[in-house]
Amino acid sequence: MKTLERSNFDALADAVCAAARPGERSSLLLKAESSDFIRFNRAAVRQATQVEQAHATVALTQGQRRAEGRVTLTGRLDADVATLRRELDTLRALLPDVAEDPWLLLPEAPLHSERHERGELPSAAQVVGCVSEAARGLDFVGFHAAGPVLRAFADSQGTRHWHHVESFHTEWCLYHAADKAVKSSYAGSQWRDAEFARRVAEGAQRLALIARTARQLAPGEYRTWLAPAAMAELLATLGWGGFSLKARRTGTSTLMRLAQRDAALSPQFNLFEHTAQGSAPGFTVEGFARPARVGLIEQGLATGTLANARSAREYGAPANGANAEEMPESLSLQPGTLAEGQAMQSLGTGLWVSNLWYLNYSDRQACRMTGMTRFACLWVENGEPVAPVAVMRFDDSFLRMFGEGLVGLSDRAELIADGDTYAERRLASTSTPGALIDGWRLTL
Repeated sequence: MKTLERSNFDALADAVCAAARPGERSSLLLKAESSDFIRFNRAAVRQATQVEQAHATVALTQGQRRAEGRVTLTGRLDADVATLRRELDTLRALLPDVAEDPWLLLPEAPLHSERHERGELPSAAQVVGCVSEAARGLDFVGFHAAGPVLRAFADSQGTRHWHHVESFHTEWCLYHAADKAVKSSYAGSQWRDAEFARRVAEGAQRLALIARTARQLAPGEYRTWLAPAAMAELLATLGWGGFSLKARRTGTSTLMRLAQRDAALSPQFNLFEHTAQGSAPGFTVEGFARPARVGLIEQGLATGTLANARSAREYGAPANGANAEEMPESLSLQPGTLAEGQAMQSLGTGLWVSNLWYLNYSDRQACRMTGMTRFACLWVENGEPVAPVAVMRFDDSFLRMFGEGLVGLSDRAELIADGDTYAERRLASTSTPGALIDGWRLTL
């Protein structure tokens, strides 16, 4: 695909940047992908397609006035250059009517970054073969997306950023009956047939467990193992304003008690926005470079926030590459010391939670969350799974769960990729271990 080539981006960038007149600043943000999509039902292909698309956002700035527009690219260089120049002319005509933005902040000096990662991605035929082999006899329902994704930026001040990664994301359920299923996923840049088969086989073992009669737990407090997928849901909810600089300064952050040192998490808890480890680009849509790592919670204490350019200008703080919503894109919770392979033995007797859903806050100021258990959640006795557990609602404070309630974190983190493909494939991810919690509170 032409729009994924560096030479094509350079030509588009040169055209946009050269179009800037004295007193103007022009910029180009390019998003492109070439992706395979496959949907499965009963371990057979239900739908298969391949998508190639590219979109460009061009912006024009004069003083504190800024206007931007988004266009679809064809991959034909001459036609795309003409389209971008027409869009710039349209923005130039609009600028006199645009109000000045007091919080507009753009990089003062040219910035440069480059990340080009080749992956070992499976062909569509290879994925179909793997599913047919590993899921033979199982009701395998799933989705696979793979291919290169590009994010690139240039402006007339000389900034150039290039981010090209090749990755895959596969998630599936092994369905039993009614609402009973085992959900699994596999994501990264290096596909291995054996690893995919191992994960399917592991899910099949739990499928036999959830066929047993479900146990109904009474509301109360339970010793609980939260698998990485469940942890990713909790951390994603925490990202809804928990780390935002603006939310902190306005007192609406769900982590205000932590920020004000009225509460602390366990010293085992170390959370970072780790751009260098994730797949998100190392720059913002305005062209600011993102630090390789930003400490958010270290040894249980709040140590940093995510600050975008607008908040930085408004509150006189340094920007650190946050997006417009000041939400994390590459969260990384550091592993602990509990042996992952001995998770059920560490749990002993209690609740094994594989997945959570419908999460929200029941009390934002107390950072109290609520949600439902989902898929293969099990009751464990003496380190052995006994029965599936009927769906339950939890309601507990994140500060309590990972403060006094945190027994330990597993010694290996799992990459949980954002599977959102609405309009385009996302590049966000969460890296997290599992966690052992005492007194997890079920309400009904």
